[in-house]
Amino acid sequence: MEHFDLIVIGSGPAGRRAAIQAAKLGKSVLVVERRTRLGGVSVHTGTIPSKTLRETVLNLSGWRERGFYGLSYRVKKEIEGKDLGARLQKTLDYEIEVLEHQFARNGVRTFAGEARFKDDHHLVVADQNGDEHLFGFDFAVIAVGTSPFRPSNIPFDDHTILDSDSLVAEPRVPRSLTVIGAGVIGIEYATIFSALDVPVTLIEPRESYLDFIDREIIEEFSHDLRKRGMTIRLGAKVDRVEKDAQGWAITILTDGRQIRSDMLLYAAGRMGATSDLGLETCGVVPDERGRLKVDPATFQTDVRNIYAAGDVIGFPSLASTSMEQGRIAALHAFGASMPPAPEFFPYGIYAVPEISTVGLTEQQVRAQNIPYECGVARFRETSRGHIMGLQSGMMKMIVSLETRKLLGVHIVGEGATELIHIGQAVLNLGATLDYFVENTFNYPTLAEAYKIAALDAWNRMPRTKPIAEVMDEPEIELTRRKVAGKAGA
Repeated sequence: MEHFDLIVIGSGPAGRRAAIQAAKLGKSVLVVERRTRLGGVSVHTGTIPSKTLRETVLNLSGWRERGFYGLSYRVKKEIEGKDLGARLQKTLDYEIEVLEHQFARNGVRTFAGEARFKDDHHLVVADQNGDEHLFGFDFAVIAVGTSPFRPSNIPFDDHTILDSDSLVAEPRVPRSLTVIGAGVIGIEYATIFSALDVPVTLIEPRESYLDFIDREIIEEFSHDLRKRGMTIRLGAKVDRVEKDAQGWAITILTDGRQIRSDMLLYAAGRMGATSDLGLETCGVVPDERGRLKVDPATFQTDVRNIYAAGDVIGFPSLASTSMEQGRIAALHAFGASMPPAPEFFPYGIYAVPEISTVGLTEQQVRAQNIPYECGVARFRETSRGHIMGLQSGMMKMIVSLETRKLLGVHIVGEGATELIHIGQAVLNLGATLDYFVENTFNYPTLAEAYKIAALDAWNRMPRTKPIAEVMDEPEIELTRRKVAGKAGA
């Protein structure tokens, strides 16, 4: 029996970061991955495939250029499943190569097989041939991620009726698509296929979706989706799914309505992939969805030498936060100092268009009774937006009236997940609106939207001086642009 200071189950973002951090502390580390290749859900079926698919669709469809060349513009006229899969495989191979090199460089051992706990200090791993191997450990990190939830009333066949895993296994371009579930995964895939001009119907049983995002951003986003022809059915509950004589999916709602489509994606929920880990033998108890409860500061489970990180512990289920969770777990396990986590981290939704947000939403600010003001910038107000042919996209900035400090930044549109980091830095440093008003941004860039939004908020805030004494040249330029925009409209 081999013994390790740390065994990590899973090689996704949380697992890889925990393993490398422990190795850098001089500890012996083993990573157990049930797949034959490293990477976990993130590389094989989750983050990397969906974002690669998105980029492929935007490039081949000419989506970004349609503002200039019209809605009929295409880079490639006939886009097929093989076009989507080619780039996907190249990206996956590269990600795995990088991860293998990281592990090798840091002395992290890996083992392919199905892991289960024998007790709280021993792990049994069944390899590809069915042979079992016993390993001992001082500490363990469970980073197995999640798998799609498959309810019994959905007849999955992995061709017409799919979950998000089978969708990326063999991508194809359907004649029409129904997506059940308006969470992050459902929204991303629905908008990606909509960008290919596939008729898409999005079904969500709740009356709203993406509730953690500022409502004004969601209103803008929903308007954009409906404008390009997507059907959004909110408050619509699915009774069952069938297939007709032609093999098409028929979604039957509880109110009697039926939706027929060439392909159906079920994306309503995920389960923690913990059912085969033998958790009952080591004392860790999952919830009804297979997720694990941890101390939010240390990521310890109720069994103090066993940690959990990543999607398996639930919200926020982001690759970025999962990495940090894995790192903190390893640092805590071996008594290393842990810097305090930043108060605010960004969310990114890689839909078409992108959504990204950091800090408080307007709804949260109101609930906390904070006096505030908002500033808005439309991407079409920026010179860079004109150059890119952008017709939509906006940035919303929320500022405290009492302290002038930034409270939140919310963006929908091209490059949102990149732009958000400027707001993240200012927010975590506790800076004020004045940073954006007084700072110089590259011209022409979409980042100019920060100054435009800041000046828009500043214009609405109470003043002690007459407007003529405080109005500066950038504000005059902002006013000129808005007047010109209204005249052009």
